[in-house]
Amino acid sequence: MRWQGQRQSDNIDDRREAGPAGGAGPGLRLGGGRGLGLGTIVVALLASWLLGINPMTVLGVLGGGAELPAAAPATGNVGRPKAGDTEAAFVAAVLGSTEDVWGGLFKSAGSIYEPPTLVLFRGSTPTACGRGEAAMGPFYCPGDRQVYIDLAFYDTLRSRLGAPGDFAQAYVIAHEVGHHVQNLMGVTDKVDAMRRRKSPAQANAMSVRVELQADCLAGLWARQSQQAQRWLDQGDIEEALNAASRIGDDALQQQAQGRVVPETFTHGSSRQRVSWFRKGLEGAQLRDCDTFAAREL
Repeated sequence: MRWQGQRQSDNIDDRREAGPAGGAGPGLRLGGGRGLGLGTIVVALLASWLLGINPMTVLGVLGGGAELPAAAPATGNVGRPKAGDTEAAFVAAVLGSTEDVWGGLFKSAGSIYEPPTLVLFRGSTPTACGRGEAAMGPFYCPGDRQVYIDLAFYDTLRSRLGAPGDFAQAYVIAHEVGHHVQNLMGVTDKVDAMRRRKSPAQANAMSVRVELQADCLAGLWARQSQQAQRWLDQGDIEEALNAASRIGDDALQQQAQGRVVPETFTHGSSRQRVSWFRKGLEGAQLRDCDTFAAREL
């Protein structure tokens, strides 16, 4: 992936120098009088490694509702990465490409794209969705419209999840930006409202459609960015497809607990994640990623 020399986004808030932000903060209180077992919690944390939503949301769905910790306000001014920081430059280049792609697509639809800020942190950091922890993996918070990532996650992606490569890392960012696009389009609020009226199994099924749509949007970004920048090398797309295949609910459940429970899926199977990323790669517009209209995923 030839990302060097590409435009870098200015919408980066580098909080890594501050280190872990405060203490652990108040914990989750699970509603409905139902406790979560260790296996469920492990699955929820692994779900954060699925390149998807904040695992606090997953715990809320699996536990029948949850009260999130109160959000601490962000402190200080937006931090700029230091010159010569290769990891931060890579993230800024990928984020800049997402801005260009989604800015153009929104403009063609008669709208204005409002890009998210991407927060680099180490350990933990305050967010509008509660305290963000490195163990959650990358996540998007709709409350402050920011993407959060501890770059140590890329080591996990490579060594623990078996998905190496710079384009696999780009896919992480593109998926989270996909959640931001959903938020701007009103998908997030509509689904959250519907999910609260559903049974746990039905709510999980809706979460799967949300996540698969974000995968498809990441594929759509990959297609559009390659057409504009010609920055992908042979094998880059395969890196992203490999990442998608390794972070399906079935694969991670098998790894975490030795069995697969489809009714608890929140992100989709490996096959589904690969399939919808491919749909984005082969698509040309937003309606090609309408997972909610699909009869079969």
